[in-house]
Amino acid sequence: MVPSTESESRKLLGRLRDALADDSAGQARLDRITSIIAESMETEVCSIYLFRDADTLELCATEGLRPEAVHQTRMRLGEGLVGRVARLGRIINAADAPSERGFRYMPETGEEIYSSFLGVPIQRLGEKLGVLVVQSKIAREYSDDEVYALEVVAMVLAEMTELGAFVGEGAALSARHQHPVFIRGTIVQEGTAEGQVWLHEPRVVVTNPIAEDPKRETDRLTAAVEKLRVSVDDMLDGALTNDKDQREVLETYRMFAHSRGWLRRMCEDIERGLSAEAAVEKEQSSARARLQKAPDLYMRERLTDLDDLSRRLLRILTGQGSETGAEMPPNPILVARNIGPGELLDYGRSLRGIVLEQGSVGSHAAIVARALAIPLVVHARGITTEALNGDHILVDGEQGNVHLRPEDNIISAFRDKIAMQAKAQERYADLRGMPATTLCGTTVSLAMNAGLMADLPSLQGSGAEGVGLFRTELQFLARSAVPRRADLAALYSRVLDAADGKPVTFRTLDIGSDKVLPYMKRPDEPNPALGWRAIRVALDRKGIMRMQLQALIRAANGRPLRVMFPFVAQLGEFQEARQHLLDEMERERKLGRPLPASLEIGAMLETPSLAFAPRQFFELADFISIGGNDLKQFFFAADRENELVRRRYDTLNVSFLTLIEMIVDRCAEAGTPLSFCGEDAGRPVEAICMAAMGVRTLSMRPASIGPVKHLLRRIDLTEARAVIEKSSESGAQSVRTDVMEWLGRSLSSGGD
Repeated sequence: MVPSTESESRKLLGRLRDALADDSAGQARLDRITSIIAESMETEVCSIYLFRDADTLELCATEGLRPEAVHQTRMRLGEGLVGRVARLGRIINAADAPSERGFRYMPETGEEIYSSFLGVPIQRLGEKLGVLVVQSKIAREYSDDEVYALEVVAMVLAEMTELGAFVGEGAALSARHQHPVFIRGTIVQEGTAEGQVWLHEPRVVVTNPIAEDPKRETDRLTAAVEKLRVSVDDMLDGALTNDKDQREVLETYRMFAHSRGWLRRMCEDIERGLSAEAAVEKEQSSARARLQKAPDLYMRERLTDLDDLSRRLLRILTGQGSETGAEMPPNPILVARNIGPGELLDYGRSLRGIVLEQGSVGSHAAIVARALAIPLVVHARGITTEALNGDHILVDGEQGNVHLRPEDNIISAFRDKIAMQAKAQERYADLRGMPATTLCGTTVSLAMNAGLMADLPSLQGSGAEGVGLFRTELQFLARSAVPRRADLAALYSRVLDAADGKPVTFRTLDIGSDKVLPYMKRPDEPNPALGWRAIRVALDRKGIMRMQLQALIRAANGRPLRVMFPFVAQLGEFQEARQHLLDEMERERKLGRPLPASLEIGAMLETPSLAFAPRQFFELADFISIGGNDLKQFFFAADRENELVRRRYDTLNVSFLTLIEMIVDRCAEAGTPLSFCGEDAGRPVEAICMAAMGVRTLSMRPASIGPVKHLLRRIDLTEARAVIEKSSESGAQSVRTDVMEWLGRSLSSGGD
């Protein structure tokens, strides 16, 4: 049953529509709106507070408070009842406002005579824009119908604010999407890029939040929901998955789409005067607020499903599909909430940079971005709501900074930085054919990391001596089903062809933790990084491992083959995996297929336990590669995805270097070749310290080879080792400061 007050709600929205249609300036519109709301709701006060910056609200219009307080009264986020409404994103309905916790009296407004307070957040899809307030002298709680009416009005104000209906003088009334924005995110892939925003999912714009004909809008909504339900059913039927967990997720998605309560609430919003599109957005915002407070993590994670369903429904209603007709700019920088590996691979190397609002250091997108050598910043909060297609944007992947619509001085400084980097790259190009031989005569082999065929041209261009790590999981992550053995064999063969005789180390499938195959059941684990992943998955799911090993053997086709098993924690795991590979070699021999000219079987040392493995492990392995990223996080017990702790621990920490030295010594005793692979291998200072500790092969992204080689050729490793030892003996926690000071003296005296 629809409440009788709905007709009054429609009348109020009708009057607001007329006020918004006026040709008045932004301030005049706001003033008129507060007057209409106060009159319609029979309250003495109506006020609108908007954000002037991320932390400050400003009184922008009022009916009932002192006019001179407009644009003068400001409060911090969380300050007073208005600030609490904004910070919490929820309604405060108080009969006796002065007695409420957090109340703050603003003497310049003259509000001391008003007792009751109703504050509603003005927000759009989780983006906070301001607060709408009504107040009365009489002490009373506002009714549910009054609260609901004010929510509907606040939603309309949010849409009109987004469309620029209240632009005027001052920061709080400045035009949206025009001022410069600086966002600090998390570094994933280093590099710098300048370009224009290309939104992966262009925002749907609702231009008609208020409607006159409820029946027409209800019919439009019902038809759109039915179309959405059919598409969701088709998606579920086409999934063809036997994975119980995956089907449960898809069934939950369908449950939301078929929810009668979801449709009923949107229809009620239409009856109160909203358009179908506005009703969808209001329900989406309300659902976000409800689910964000849910104690159940599973329900909170369903926010993504609801957001996706709402976006799909809005695109059906508005006709604004993903393809907007806009042309991708020549220098696109992709902006998205998140993105899958397949979608990112579709863009390929056309992108100059990537900025994600969510994402993680070890996500699928991060893996692809590193493979494509595209600067990537994640955790860029608010970027998808701030950015518009075509906006000028600067991405500094070395600092984790994003400048949207930057000012001229920022642009100038940024371009100077890019020019300096380009000049350095020219200098590094001259070293391409030269060995990384230090002043003391030690030669360090520099290899590159890869994961895509698109990486292989860098083998010649960077001067890399081989591929120290080829990540085979990308071909699995980017597909909706397990790749065929023949397809993998053909790919691995092309990799060896492109390497043109240079060594390639294939790391077997490294999945689990944050790298989850869409077609494989994901176990419910409290700590996935320390759970069922990499070699553990392979040994439990031998079918996939056998198929991949067969593909590698067939790809070699008489050429040398190097295979490395990831995340080995103990000798037994390596022995078992190694035997599987030898068994496949024997099986291929019996089938009469050509075998590799030589076979080297190695392990990635990523767990501290393996550094203390029996001597037999070091003798059995043909080679060992230190996986620096994982080894460091496990050694320091510091999750590299966690910004609160990951920066606390330094690679050049004395304890970590002592571990590296021990691994070097154990490999030397067994005569086993050792390499270091990871982000730190490509950082020049860290690289020379690893070399000084005895590591003679470093594997890194192609762009890092030039800078690392340039520094190695200018220093004496015996001096570097002496500096490290002296620093360690002094009781220093990290040798970085002493090494940097030594480098400064050494390089300045030796010239460039």
